[in-house]
Amino acid sequence: MRSGHFRALLAVLFGASVGLLGGCLGGGHALGTPGAQSIPVGQSTQTIDVGGVSRTFHLYRPQGLSDGAPLVVMLHGGFGTGTQAERAYHWDSEADARHFLVAYPDGIMRAWNAGSCCGEPQRTNADDVGFITAMVGAIGQEIPIDRARVYATGMSNGAMMALRLGCQTDTFAAIAPVAGTLLTDCSRARPTSVLQIHGTADDRVPYHGGPGKAFSADGTARVDGPSVESVNATWRGIDGCGQPDSTTTGDVTTQTAGCADGRTVELISVAGAGHQWPGGEPSPLAQRLGNIPAPSTALNATDTIWQFFAPNHR
Repeated sequence: MRSGHFRALLAVLFGASVGLLGGCLGGGHALGTPGAQSIPVGQSTQTIDVGGVSRTFHLYRPQGLSDGAPLVVMLHGGFGTGTQAERAYHWDSEADARHFLVAYPDGIMRAWNAGSCCGEPQRTNADDVGFITAMVGAIGQEIPIDRARVYATGMSNGAMMALRLGCQTDTFAAIAPVAGTLLTDCSRARPTSVLQIHGTADDRVPYHGGPGKAFSADGTARVDGPSVESVNATWRGIDGCGQPDSTTTGDVTTQTAGCADGRTVELISVAGAGHQWPGGEPSPLAQRLGNIPAPSTALNATDTIWQFFAPNHR
């Protein structure tokens, strides 16, 4: 794996977006240099300083990527890492086929501050919104991305973080949480297209809401949030949507609502699926607990999410 290092100094401005102050890559290219090719083709690992904290993320750049390409931010679940998410959810091969960049940031101690969850980032109120926003800005300084086509998706705790990003930033044209729920204030959210994917048999983040089974042996890592359909209704309200139409094919039920200005709010329910990324590899949680079934093959979540993202522009 080839690696590079962002040497960027970023300041998080309260009540505003993250501002880029300056810096350069390890290769000597100043941030913002037009056409700079400091980020290698293929997989790389990057570091960035945000608010005096060094944070890491992994980036996949397909061969022959054109200027103005979209960017997908893939957020790992609890107990996961960016490297694990890159391996498990098959976004690199999707990027090769569809011609976009993928960023896989690392949470602090394998978790994200998604509001009332999870782990050390939540206890210390880590500024994960600032980190991910800064990461997108720094990538855009090095590679000419399409700022109107930046998307966020995530699994479990990463899905909760994707929802927080949708609620509290204007960076993302669409978000796609998988096996997550809304655990943060969303009262000032700007309209954003949303796709939720959730298994009806999820016992960690229950489809019908309320407390799920603990994620950790001591019982402290327990999610207690609104139902999946309640979260979907919240976003339909934010986006000015009509009532959804529903179709079912096999184990997959899709509810789709058309919204103002061409946006869409969608919910895909996978019957009998547990806490998982459909079509992906087993999660670290499944390996840790040993009692979570293998991901459903009724749906390829990665390809489905990209098909949802592709037509959406900020």
